Amino acid sequence: MSRQNVERVRVAIDTLNEGDSESALKDAGPGFECDLSRALGPQNDVYGRDQMQRFWAEFTEGWESVRIEPHEFIEKGDDVVVPWTMHLTGRDGIEVRARLTWTWTFRDGAIQRLCMYQDRADALEAARLRE
Repeated sequence: MSRQNVERVRVAIDTLNEGDSESALKDAGPGFECDLSRALGPQNDVYGRDQMQRFWAEFTEGWESVRIEPHEFIEKGDDVVVPWTMHLTGRDGIEVRARLTWTWTFRDGAIQRLCMYQDRADALEAARLRE
C-alpha cells in the first residue's frame, strides 16, 4: 500500500501546485484533519477538510505564486514523510522560501491526517523513523 500512498501524495502536491486544493484533498477520509499546530504565525491550529480548503485559498491569495518542491518521499507503514521547500513570490516580487516537513497518514486508502513539522527530524520521529 505504501507505493500507492506515495503516488497519492505526489498527485496531491502536483494538484496543489496547479491551484486546486479541492482536488488535492479528494482522497481525504472521514474525520480528516490537518495539524498546523506547530506553524509559526496566527494560523497554527488543527483544520478539518473544508477548513483546510478555505485556509489554503486564503493563504495563497496573499501571494503572486506558491509552489511546493518535494525533496523526497519516505514511506513507513501508513505514513509518508515529505520534506519540501515552499517557494512563495509576493505581489511585489519578493521571494520567500520555507523548508518544512509534512507527514501524510493514510487509513484504508484515504488521507486521514496531515501534520506539518518545522524540523525534519521531528517528523521522522513522529513516523517512528530515525535519521
